[in-house]
Amino acid sequence: MLGEYLTGSFSSEAQSKADAEYFDIRLHIVPIWPARSDGPWLYVEQARADVLEQPYRQRVYRLSARADGTLASDVYEMPEPLRFAGAFKDVSRLEGLSPEQLQLKEGCAVVLRPDPATLAFAGGTVGNGCGSTLRGAAYATSEVTLSRETLLSWDRGFNAAGEQVWGAKKGGYVFVKQPAATTGAR
Repeated sequence: MLGEYLTGSFSSEAQSKADAEYFDIRLHIVPIWPARSDGPWLYVEQARADVLEQPYRQRVYRLSARADGTLASDVYEMPEPLRFAGAFKDVSRLEGLSPEQLQLKEGCAVVLRPDPATLAFAGGTVGNGCGSTLRGAAYATSEVTLSRETLLSWDRGFNAAGEQVWGAKKGGYVFVKQPAATTGAR
């Protein structure tokens, strides 16, 4: 169910129109390597709506269940990610990529708890072990709430003193899942 909820195209356009502090961001998540038994694996691409051809984040996520009932989304960096820009429209462009080429972002796994009552998932990174050097950060955190229709994601970077140096200040980005016809994935 987690993989199903995550798969698709998402937009923060409505939030950006309601609050100028938020950008109009597009997020695309498609399954890759369906024959593998150590997944599901997902390709993730994120870009501002005005520069879709220049994604600022491209990652591969691997989903897994943990013994304590939580689910984890391990985060991997890709070699030369921009060569795969737009691959969510045609996943065959990722055929030359394998898990062995990816670099695990240690400490950056997002751990989610399912909520049977609401059929949603909520969680985030654990502690300050997700290293980041972006804009003077020492570490990054992510908080995520996911339902069938929305993905709330609050990514922030903090310096060694624990002061926020990047990311939204008031709360996370609200991504609304777009109709399946707009994903272009196959």
